[in-house]
Amino acid sequence: MAFRSPVAREGFPFIAIFIAVAGAGSTYNTAYPIANVALWVLALWCIWFFRDPDRETPDVPGGVIAPADGRVVAIEEVESAPLSGEPARKFSIFMNVFNVHVNRSPMAGKINGLAYHKGQFVNAALDKASIENERMEILLTLEDGTNLPFVQVAGLVARRIICRAVEGDVLAAGERFGLIRFGSRVDIYLPLSAEVKMVLGDTTKAGESVIAQLKGDS
Repeated sequence: MAFRSPVAREGFPFIAIFIAVAGAGSTYNTAYPIANVALWVLALWCIWFFRDPDRETPDVPGGVIAPADGRVVAIEEVESAPLSGEPARKFSIFMNVFNVHVNRSPMAGKINGLAYHKGQFVNAALDKASIENERMEILLTLEDGTNLPFVQVAGLVARRIICRAVEGDVLAAGERFGLIRFGSRVDIYLPLSAEVKMVLGDTTKAGESVIAQLKGDS
């Protein structure tokens, strides 16, 4: 079996910087040892932040899997979902700086659209972040033609959205497709007929939690 790093590769440059600074402090800063301890704690936190654990995605026909770790902060109907333009139910997950930030595909399907928008960096827990913040919109089309748009939204601290997927990619349910640094939000737009399995305040695990069931599947 090929080796897979337990840390997301996008974190390598940051980890290297934190370790270099901590190492330099330990070498040259002999007057304030407590500061060196703090630098090494920050370096360890950086490694922990970019952790990318394996997840066991459940095989649930019609099950929509959480695309992100975090807390459910919004479940509401919208008239027009991003990229599809269809009425939908927006399901929003807020990631704080302690959550795993690797994002995963909510279902198996094909990427039929991507749209990046520059924007602000207000607190991602606020509902206005969905339309005002920097974001990447992704249109996933299922085998039966159902559109399932989802959006990576930058937050107050997060200033970098990473989407590895490109148009035409075919993703498996629970497959990694990107991440957001350092505290952010993912919105997923469910068909109105879908049965939502969670309520406000629930916590999700990317690639594992079933957040909804599409109509016609059980």
